[in-house]
Amino acid sequence: MSDYIGEQGAATATNSRREERKIIFASSLGTVFEWYDFFLYGALAAVISKQFFAGVNDTTAFIFALMAFAAGFLVRPFGALVFGRLGDMIGRKYTFLITIVLMGLSTFAVGLLPTYASIGIAAPILLVVLRMLQGLALGGEYGGAATYVAEHAPPGKRGFHTGFIQSTATLGLLLSLLVVLGSRYISGDEFETWGWRLPFLLSIVLLGISTWIRMSMHESPAFVKMKAQGKVSKSPIRESFTSWPNLKVVLTALFSINAGQAVTFYTAQFYILFFMTQMLKMDPAQANTLLIISVVIGAPFFVFFGWLSDRVGRKPILMLGLLLATVLYFPMFKALSHYANPQIDAASREAPIVVNADPRSCTFQFDPVGKARFDSPCDKVKTFLVKQGLPYSSTSTAAGSEVVVTIGDKAINGFDEAAMRAAIEQAGYPAKADPAQVNEVMVVVLIVAMILIATMTYGPLAAVMVELFPTRIRYTSMSLPYHIGNGWFGGFLPTVSFALVVYTGDIFYGLWYPVLITGISLIVGIFCLKETRDVDIDKV
Repeated sequence: MSDYIGEQGAATATNSRREERKIIFASSLGTVFEWYDFFLYGALAAVISKQFFAGVNDTTAFIFALMAFAAGFLVRPFGALVFGRLGDMIGRKYTFLITIVLMGLSTFAVGLLPTYASIGIAAPILLVVLRMLQGLALGGEYGGAATYVAEHAPPGKRGFHTGFIQSTATLGLLLSLLVVLGSRYISGDEFETWGWRLPFLLSIVLLGISTWIRMSMHESPAFVKMKAQGKVSKSPIRESFTSWPNLKVVLTALFSINAGQAVTFYTAQFYILFFMTQMLKMDPAQANTLLIISVVIGAPFFVFFGWLSDRVGRKPILMLGLLLATVLYFPMFKALSHYANPQIDAASREAPIVVNADPRSCTFQFDPVGKARFDSPCDKVKTFLVKQGLPYSSTSTAAGSEVVVTIGDKAINGFDEAAMRAAIEQAGYPAKADPAQVNEVMVVVLIVAMILIATMTYGPLAAVMVELFPTRIRYTSMSLPYHIGNGWFGGFLPTVSFALVVYTGDIFYGLWYPVLITGISLIVGIFCLKETRDVDIDKV
């Protein structure tokens, strides 16, 4: 009899572990596909700027492409409210089944869109609309997946189990980069004509797989228990954000961990790609390949730091990650510049470019409607330097004085493109990074280091967010601060940082944005965030 009971217990434990693995796999795989859909745009921003924003100058087009990328992030908090409310009222399973269908169809539609050359201004408008639909879907996806997995996890393993959900964003990025590389290979020289559509069209296949998987999932036990007790919230939004005790936790979650975590994630996996291709002029295929290698190396650490947070606590790991980001971003990006494009690094130190001009004769190189004319010599000089991707600094001179460009020891009066090109070439500034001179090992080391910082701030995050809020309003309460942090603070990072670089000419100036955000989050987190590792999450 005792042997029979023992066998039954072992079988139950085995079934339980099998169910845990199924829950993690099903939730994670669907979320990977959803992140893939969302991140495709970021991986193809340079191509999309040419296809959908061809009516403006090159610099404005790229900023507009980044703004359209950010549009998806802008609406994520609204998706969090809409789908968070549904998740707390009708259940976790059905809500994030809806979100993945919305995401998949929106992404597929991007692959069918006519370009600016075909339908003019309607093309970017339709693109932004689809990006916003993607953002709404993702606003409901993450909270559902994190809540669902955490509410199934046994005590002492929430950090480990939700760490798999945290890795899905990076795996989605990795999948998008791989598919883009494959599409470049298939379409060859025609990639910018039609090949860029292939990764978007593939999403219809991923949608079918994801929907099938999620149809087979069961509702979370915490929600089923709460529903059986008749304690489902009738107004999750009101309970989450009009009650000061809960609102205080929401604000703490936003400013202590979500804002800082967001900029570490997008710095390590998006801004770094923009930096290498736009500022350092690396070959896009080489930059993508090195990023893919780095992501493969770094991805397991999302799970590792989630697991570690079950042992040592969530807060110490989160705060250490924010501290490292605040202190190390500037030296790490300067080292990246040295190893990724040693020619431009050496030239900028030995023969720096300085634009000396009356500041009133210079304007910011941004033309929202494609009608502005940058006719002053200062404007023409800066337009030329920005298009060439050359780092420069500016100094103010007396009112009415002529613009003078110094390149090392050479001074060029006014706008003289031929003279500037000759001086730039003589000073050793390369038109593009020489792939043979890129120190690929050190570039990968530096990218991996940045990804590790991101895994420290992101790996334990889902567990913390679930543990901060009660079951009846958990989906809504955790989704909004997460998506404000990631959608607004993180999503606008490439746009803001690139605009700062264009404005100043300093390729490192854009880093002030993530450094200030992580510094503020570190201070707020140290003083306001509580440790949540031992919280009972079954409380209604």
